[in-house]
Amino acid sequence: MMRHLGKPLTMSGEMRPTDVTAVLAPNKEGRVAVFPMIWGFSHEATDAPIVNCRLETASQKEMWKDSWFRRRCVIPCSWYFEWEHFRSPDGKRSKVGDKYLIQPKDSHTTMLAGLYRFEERNGLQVPVFSVLTRDAIGELRGIHDRMPMILQRKDIGEWIKPNGSKGKKFRVFPSGVKNGIMES
Repeated sequence: MMRHLGKPLTMSGEMRPTDVTAVLAPNKEGRVAVFPMIWGFSHEATDAPIVNCRLETASQKEMWKDSWFRRRCVIPCSWYFEWEHFRSPDGKRSKVGDKYLIQPKDSHTTMLAGLYRFEERNGLQVPVFSVLTRDAIGELRGIHDRMPMILQRKDIGEWIKPNGSKGKKFRVFPSGVKNGIMES
C-alpha cells in the first residue's frame, strides 16, 4: 500500500495530516492489531483532509455515522500538539498563537480515540482515520476550545469493538472521565 501511494510509514516524530501511521483497530478475529492508516478522511467538498470529527455529532452525521457504529480505532502517540487560538471581539477565531505539546499527566503514551473507513486511492482500498474531538476541559480551554478524546489503555478493547447496531447506546466514556482522561 505505502509503496503504491508513495507515502512512508511515520513511526516517530511529528505526525501530520495525510501521513501513514500505525493505528490500533480490530483484526478479522476481533483482536486489537496494528494497521497502517492515512490520517484524514476525504470529502468531495474540499481538497483538505478531514482530520478531526466532533464526538457530539459522530453518530448522526452522514460522513461519520457508519464508522461510529462499525469502525473505531485508537491512535497511540507520545503526545499531541495544539495551537493556541485567539478570538476576535465577535467571537470568531482571528489568529493562531503558540504551539503546545500536550501529554496526559503521569503518562508516557497518549491513546487518542478515532474512527476509520476505507477509501479508494490510486485504485486501492486504503484505510484512513480521523481523530475524535470533544470540548476542551480545565486549563486546556485557555489554549483551544477542543481537545482529542483520550482513552485509558484498559479501555482500548471496549472502544474499538462496537457491535454495529445503530439502536444500541454506546458508552462514549467506558469508565468515566476525569480531567479529560479516561479513568476508572
